[in-house]
Amino acid sequence: MTTRTTQTVVRFTSSFLLPGFDTPQPAGDYRVDQDEELIEALSRLAWRRVGTFVHLPAIGMNGQTHQMVPVTPADLDAVLEKDQEQS
Repeated sequence: MTTRTTQTVVRFTSSFLLPGFDTPQPAGDYRVDQDEELIEALSRLAWRRVGTFVHLPAIGMNGQTHQMVPVTPADLDAVLEKDQEQS
């Protein structure tokens, strides 16, 4: 099966906590990877998201370790919306 990864950057203006995170993360820009797999159809190409990951720490911040943390797209969207409402 064919797969692809789409990378984007999201910005948080205040600290945030996603479900499954141990501690709140500071405001900043974070890289988000979305893994998708090709759904083969006769008439056109379609992609299905199979994973979403946030890279820690934020871009430009020093950290001893770097990790990719899995998140659900709905949780990420909800936290981003809440952040925008607060700013």
